Amino acid sequence: MQNVVVNGKDVPGLSGKTVLTGLNELGFDPETVVVEMNGEIVSVSDFDQIIVPEGAVLEVLRFVGGG
Repeated sequence: MQNVVVNGKDVPGLSGKTVLTGLNELGFDPETVVVEMNGEIVSVSDFDQIIVPEGAVLEVLRFVGGG
């Protein structure tokens, strides 16, 4: 089984889970991130429907406020 890569790091055990479950397990707040999976943006409304495949590459970007 291939690991999933999240922000450049191998993360075992995420394949087969939804994007939402993966975000929660990794400590990300799904309401404050943008997720790119295999080069495509995942819509927030699809986080609970899209399954992370084996070998997927995810980039998770957090919103940062400032002024």
